[in-house]
Amino acid sequence: MAHSSRIGRIERIGAGDLTELVSDVGPVPLHVGAAIFLAGDVEPDQAALQAALTERLTGIRRLRQRLSEPAFGLGRPYWLDDEHFDVDTHLSQVRCPAPGGRDAAMALAVDALTRPLPRSRPLWRAILVTGIADPHGHAALVMVMHHVLADGIGGLAVLAHLVDGADVSDERGRSIPAPGGYQVSPRPLTYQASARPRTRELLADNVIDRLRSLRRVPQSVANLPAAWSELGRGTGGRAPRCSFNAPTGDRRVVGTVEVDLDAIRSVGRRWGATVNDVLLVATSGALADILRTRGEYPAELVISVPVSARGANADGELGNQVGVMPVRVPLAGTPAQRSVSVSRSTRAQKSSVRGRSATLIGLLFDVLAAIRIFRWFVDRQRLVNSFLSNLPGPSSPLRFAGASVSAIVPLIVNTGNVGVAFVALSYAGTLTVTIIVDPELVPEVRELTEALHDQFQAIIAAGGTSAR
Repeated sequence: MAHSSRIGRIERIGAGDLTELVSDVGPVPLHVGAAIFLAGDVEPDQAALQAALTERLTGIRRLRQRLSEPAFGLGRPYWLDDEHFDVDTHLSQVRCPAPGGRDAAMALAVDALTRPLPRSRPLWRAILVTGIADPHGHAALVMVMHHVLADGIGGLAVLAHLVDGADVSDERGRSIPAPGGYQVSPRPLTYQASARPRTRELLADNVIDRLRSLRRVPQSVANLPAAWSELGRGTGGRAPRCSFNAPTGDRRVVGTVEVDLDAIRSVGRRWGATVNDVLLVATSGALADILRTRGEYPAELVISVPVSARGANADGELGNQVGVMPVRVPLAGTPAQRSVSVSRSTRAQKSSVRGRSATLIGLLFDVLAAIRIFRWFVDRQRLVNSFLSNLPGPSSPLRFAGASVSAIVPLIVNTGNVGVAFVALSYAGTLTVTIIVDPELVPEVRELTEALHDQFQAIIAAGGTSAR
């Protein structure tokens, strides 16, 4: 969450944002995004789509701000209105290349995700993809942001307010509020950019911020037990060795699997597990299937899941407010047995106030970055085998510029020595899971996608629930 100074002009990035910024040291930039596919028998009106995008994207002030890094001793980076902001430098339109199907559109999305964003401009890009040869729709919007802008919940707030209407609820029935700084009035033709703060203002603001940090030290110390619990209390030792864990390169490819959300939720309830627990079982099972073809037979895998540290009224805020929870997932046993085991582990690691691990993780990453060994560390870490993010997205069908949204495919990047990562997003009763891999380490993306599909089917069958 951004910190505003007492003089009300300096919007510092939060501690979680700083962690994401210092973590961006790999060959692939630390971006998040989504591909929003639009349904229809005919291609939507491109001019209407472009006009709607322009109005709604520029209505969020953070998307008109760039990140400014002050001199040493003047505090954390801060957001500054871009006086030269031009939406046309961020928004582009391309025609889907041959053969023009959904896979080709997703390849464009991955390219947009993995290309660096210039630090001299607001840290996002949007691409309108037309000419998609897919029966479910002929156009898609690809939205990419640097992770310093938002975590998954903040990103959902942006996506929710690109669509027609602003009354959007997630799959848990909670309203997805507009992101901070959102203007519901039509965008102005010109922007009144705020003035760059002077050196003495930055210095004074930094002193105030440090004093506030000192006042928070007792509370941070009191939160250490909850943070340690969320991190698993160090039990189990290192993550098992497997060939998926090696330094990643600069290429990424994706696969996607869709499954009925109600079926997964029903199975989870029958076994006393959450949707996230079932996702952990399915994704680890798919990884194990591929590892077995490589002659590797680990007894368990460690998958890290983010834990939101947002308060009840913070869902519309941009920035990063998230901890992590590494979960040791057993690979032996039936789906029910594995789900029960995972559910017990996650319940034991959760505290009454979640996301407390963000403080410990942020401190570790900041220290590693300060002594310039962060990339060395993440390329050699033995703490986790993979990552899984699960976002409760819009519960009802959406429309954009009059066109129905047929699917929302979430996008993240895998970094360090994690060759495979997963991100799931629920939308209108469908759970879409994106698998993103480094193809040099994991060329079996098609086989991994099929394995994940088979895992979901086996779980649904074992739970006695019929798939939709």
